[in-house]
Amino acid sequence: MPFRVEPDPSFKDALAAADRPLAGIWVCSGSPLIAELCAGAGFDWIFIDAEHSPNGLESVLAQLQAVRGYPGIPVVRPPVNDTVLIKQYLDLGAQTLIIPMVHTAEQARAAVAATRYPPAGVRGVGSALARSARWNRIPDYLTRAEETLTLIVQIESAEAVENAADIAAVDGVDGVFIGPSDLAASMGVIGQQEHPQVVAGVEKALKAAKAAGKFVGVNAFAEASARRYMEWGADFVGVGADVALLARGSEALAAKYLPAAGDGEAGTPASY
Repeated sequence: MPFRVEPDPSFKDALAAADRPLAGIWVCSGSPLIAELCAGAGFDWIFIDAEHSPNGLESVLAQLQAVRGYPGIPVVRPPVNDTVLIKQYLDLGAQTLIIPMVHTAEQARAAVAATRYPPAGVRGVGSALARSARWNRIPDYLTRAEETLTLIVQIESAEAVENAADIAAVDGVDGVFIGPSDLAASMGVIGQQEHPQVVAGVEKALKAAKAAGKFVGVNAFAEASARRYMEWGADFVGVGADVALLARGSEALAAKYLPAAGDGEAGTPASY
């Protein structure tokens, strides 16, 4: 008799049950080992990114498997709002998707349709072949799939901020995730996530989504920014990234042992 399993806990249920904002870490290295290391650190959610990272279907699958034994909920970002890619990521077993660059309600509705089986949507049926249904070991997966999924769309442009209320109102969108970096670029102040215009845009989108009764996340690697958005009502915040932690940590360690500029030739062996 085949082993029967239940879906993993959903991100939307964790958000609904939380009594505080949930802190997450980006995993951009493409490494299952690093993903597991980050998952073991105690974060509430693990953001496996395939938009700006060297990740494909196989590496995302390996990372989903690597973090499954830890409490943190994996959240996966496909590279684009594409029906075929969304189907593939869902079939890999990703239960929470963050869809990038959603600027309009129409684009949000397309993302919803890609996550739903007909007649509610256009997701192709392949559960017997897919990890999502544990190869048909999750009872009634085809009729229950929607309840196991959390769909979050990214608001990260000036256009999306203006359309935030309409985007958040789309049935099937569980939450929005606000990206200040791309928002700053779209406003002509690239690299200035703390520019008053950008912060005001984040606040506007956050309020619009909360008014629609949807969960709201924000990306904020600076602690002061993360704390501010939590105080403003953000339900989940991305507070750091594996590659950024490694880059800054390794630089700080190297600086302890390498000569400062003008103090001598870097890399000269110490005398014993």
